[in-house]
Amino acid sequence: MLVLPTELTHAQARACTQLLLQKLRQEPQSQIVVDASALATFDSSALAVLLECRRAAVAERKGLVVKAMPAGLASLAGLYGVQELLPVV
Repeated sequence: MLVLPTELTHAQARACTQLLLQKLRQEPQSQIVVDASALATFDSSALAVLLECRRAAVAERKGLVVKAMPAGLASLAGLYGVQELLPVV
C-alpha cells in the first residue's frame, strides 16, 4: 500500500511522486492501493501525483485505487473530469 502524506501541494509534489513511484515498482500486488486518509492539506498537485502513479501502475500492468480520498480532492477530480481514472475504495 502506498500512503500519501498529510500535506501534498505543489511544493511537495515532485519528491512525493518520486517516492511513490519507487514504492509502486516494488509492490508485488496486481492492485495498488493508495491510502489518502492522512491527506489534510492539498491542491491540484495531489491529483497530478495520483495520475502519475496511475500511469506508472498501468505501465506495470497493475490497477490502482485510492482509499479514503478526501471529499475536497474527489471534488477536484470531478471538476477536472478524471474521477473515473482514480477509483475510490
